[in-house]
Amino acid sequence: MTSSDIAAPGARAADPAALVAALHLLPAPTPDLELKYTKIFINNEWQNSESGRVFPVYNPATGEQVCEVEEADKADIDKAVRAARLAFSLGSVWRRMDASERGRLLDKLADLVERDRAILATMESLNGGKPFLQAFYVDLQGVIKTLRYYAGWADKIHGMTIPVDGDYFTFTRHEPIGVCGQIIPWNFPLLMFAWKIAPALCCGNTVVIKPAEQTPLSALYMGALIKEVGKLIQEAAGRSNLKRVTLELGGKSPNIIFADADLDEAVEQAHQGVFFNQGQCCTAGSRIFVEESIYEEFVRRSVERAKRRIVGSPFDPTTEQGPQIDKEQYNRVLELIQSGVAEGAKLECGGKGLGRKGFFIEPTVFSNVTDDMRIAKEEIFGPVQEILRFKTMDEVIERANNSDFGLVAAVFTNDINKALTVSSAMQAGTVWINCYNALNAQSPFGGFKMSGNGREMGELGLREYSEVKTVTVKIPQKNS
Repeated sequence: MTSSDIAAPGARAADPAALVAALHLLPAPTPDLELKYTKIFINNEWQNSESGRVFPVYNPATGEQVCEVEEADKADIDKAVRAARLAFSLGSVWRRMDASERGRLLDKLADLVERDRAILATMESLNGGKPFLQAFYVDLQGVIKTLRYYAGWADKIHGMTIPVDGDYFTFTRHEPIGVCGQIIPWNFPLLMFAWKIAPALCCGNTVVIKPAEQTPLSALYMGALIKEVGKLIQEAAGRSNLKRVTLELGGKSPNIIFADADLDEAVEQAHQGVFFNQGQCCTAGSRIFVEESIYEEFVRRSVERAKRRIVGSPFDPTTEQGPQIDKEQYNRVLELIQSGVAEGAKLECGGKGLGRKGFFIEPTVFSNVTDDMRIAKEEIFGPVQEILRFKTMDEVIERANNSDFGLVAAVFTNDINKALTVSSAMQAGTVWINCYNALNAQSPFGGFKMSGNGREMGELGLREYSEVKTVTVKIPQKNS
């Protein structure tokens, strides 16, 4: 499921009785959620930090503290890395395990996530401000699919034989690289956890994980599920210096709307492409280029849609948008909104905090945006839509590519020639045609330029977690 699969308010049943009946069929948050896992998880054991320090964890919908979590420092990291290295040593249970068994363990972990799906979605809402239903249907579904996808790959990673010159038998092996240090962002804490650990463990590596300080709870709960799977996978919360680096570093993604596009669909997809997850998406299509002949109508419909967007408690099933992650991000978004006004963009709607507890910001739409404005150049990471106009295809291709970032791009048109021309010209790791945020476990994901190094997901994601070794054996006589 993608962000655009979530029904818009206008798509809900007009009959109140039908709406109430539908809500009774929806999954519900876990009431009175108990936060049992707040320690550091090393070598399948829960441990206090060596320093004795803890840090507070907050609910961004209220600004209130929900618990304290043990704070790892260098001593804890060293302990975690030692445990991970020991688990990876030659002759260890983990290194001798059949590849198919590694796959079975990942599949079992997916089963446990499925079992505790409501608990984990509740944690994502409590700790990250995500609407519960979005966490349940988008984030958790993505976690389960990612774990199962890489579970299936575990015993299908293999080398080849090579017909070299001379009396030799040569073959290659794909070997795990060792201990992987992995850092998880706060905007999709559980989904990114799965994106990181699944290919790493599939290939036979061991892992040291550092969740974001803002959102550590679901990662710690996953530690408990991993322990339930079996005392074989080593994991910890800590910080690490990485020798091989795979980075996805965000973007300022262009979304190009041609006049021949399905306007209703383009407006809705562009809306979801910016506002999903409170705008806190690396893939946010925040530079929306609209062809001049439909520009005014596109802006009008986009403003109407933004005004209908329901902002509220993450646990209200009708909520589409929750709070920003914390006060710092809330202030940064508002400061960038003010820069847009100061630089001459037209503020069509929104632009303010909602004046309630927590870090809520009104869905905001700007028109008459130009390429040189801060809101058109900087990654806002908030519920702010910027709409720019263009005249020709050549012009919009040049402007869309005029960015330090290159994570994703999108084009909406009913002309297949335009679609293929633009998609080929975009300097981006992913291009969507007549859709947005259509991510999946099977396809590689990563960016061009400043948007990152390497690829995650899909078969290509496995390459980051293995080394290829060539082995050559001298033989008495070669026969073809």
